[in-house]
Amino acid sequence: MKYNKSHSADALPTVHDPASPPRGGAWLYLATLAISLGLTACANMSGIAPHAQLREGASLGLPSAATGTPDVMADFAVPTEWWRSFGDAQLDRLVGQALSTSPNLRLAEARIARAQAVTETARAADGPQLNGSLDLTRQLYSANGPYPPPLAGGTYNSGVGRLSGSWEIDFFGRNRAALEAALGTAQAAQADAQAARLLLASNVTRNYFQLSRLQAQLAVSERTLAQRSETLTLVRDRVSAGLDTRLEQRQSEGGLPDARREIESLREQIELTRNAIGALVGAPGSAQALVAPAMETVQAAPVPAVLPADLLGRRPDIAAARWRVEAAGQDIKVAKTMFYPNVNLAGFVGLSSIGLDRFAESGSKEWGVGPAIRLPIFDSGRLRANLRGKTADLDAAVESYNASLIDAVHDVADQVASSRAIVRQQDEQRQAQEAAEGAYAIAVQRYKAGLGNYLNVLTAESTVLLQRRQAVELSARRLDTQVSLIRALGGGYSAPDIGASASPVAAGHTDAAAAHLAAAQIDAPPVR
Repeated sequence: MKYNKSHSADALPTVHDPASPPRGGAWLYLATLAISLGLTACANMSGIAPHAQLREGASLGLPSAATGTPDVMADFAVPTEWWRSFGDAQLDRLVGQALSTSPNLRLAEARIARAQAVTETARAADGPQLNGSLDLTRQLYSANGPYPPPLAGGTYNSGVGRLSGSWEIDFFGRNRAALEAALGTAQAAQADAQAARLLLASNVTRNYFQLSRLQAQLAVSERTLAQRSETLTLVRDRVSAGLDTRLEQRQSEGGLPDARREIESLREQIELTRNAIGALVGAPGSAQALVAPAMETVQAAPVPAVLPADLLGRRPDIAAARWRVEAAGQDIKVAKTMFYPNVNLAGFVGLSSIGLDRFAESGSKEWGVGPAIRLPIFDSGRLRANLRGKTADLDAAVESYNASLIDAVHDVADQVASSRAIVRQQDEQRQAQEAAEGAYAIAVQRYKAGLGNYLNVLTAESTVLLQRRQAVELSARRLDTQVSLIRALGGGYSAPDIGASASPVAAGHTDAAAAHLAAAQIDAPPVR
């Protein structure tokens, strides 16, 4: 019995489950795998490493985390539809129309779809692959070829039908790293789309308030024209009475064309601004009758007295830069795994015959299964060059992130500084305008009473007009700066957390970013 069992085992053909290596050749399979893994020690990646470093918070002038952040600020966030904070239904409609029709946003969405398709391709590479094929051939076999009679010199039909499958065993994480890189790129594309959305909404809002500014300036100019017309009538009466000369009359007459020229210039700017709004909302010409509200009726957007600098992390451009760092770090992983063996399990099952009448017979069955291992041994430096390129890409991504971070801090600091300065300027301007209006009223009264000359009236009038224009400009700058500050703080964008999927390289950079942005504070001016 022992002899028979042994004999039977030796007589069995080497056919086994495709999911495991052939029993008779198990030692060969294991030896091949061991040799391949051993040869990975020959992979030479020395001297190739990223050099870029994330900027520390101290170098950006941000307070340390030890300073803490007031609890009242912990829940502050810019609303997603921040433009509604201004309380203007017409502005809400314009921004909504722009966001729904903009070709630039549709382009950004197409880029997101493209990046997501790449992600699905990378995910599919990590699973088993199955292909089917059917080849039917009528062939004349050479009489002098390797085939013996009766094939030699004869013409026969042949058929091959197969199901072929393969599965790459991701020992070294190549497919996983490629998937993470694709995910990072897709997330960056989504952040870019949000950045485009924020830019579009802020441009519509800023142009809308620009229209308010121009309309207010037009009102000032029209008041100026009316005022100068009244003054000219007064001067002519005084000239007729012999109280003034033709000099005063000509001086007064010279102010009217100048006021009308300024009115025409403002009307031109109003029309151009309406054209810009029409283009932004995707309906050129639709804004020609648009009338923006008076600036003093616009509700100020709420901004806290202290801005936690972690809001900078909610900027879509910074989020996109972070995701590109992540993707570049994963690309380095992919480049490193190319130094290692590529192990595939491949198999096929099907039918093959010469003569189609025998194609479906049981004797036409064929199958095969086994591992396939590929290992680069000598490539003239191609893999090292590829790794250096991917490392340079990571350095570039990190420096791009650093630049975005510096620009963000700079942007917010500028808007906060401008906001504070505008508040102080408006206080001083109000006092200056009150004084100018009073001086003008006195100059006119003195001129009417014959106690002063017309030059005093012109001088006082010029001061009043200057103050009126400055009041309009400061009010417009206040609204524009509020929009710019909201944009600088991300416009309500909420970046997804990349910590769970980040590579060690990329995660190190993003953790450092979070560390020096977590509790920094920026003083903001009071809202008026």
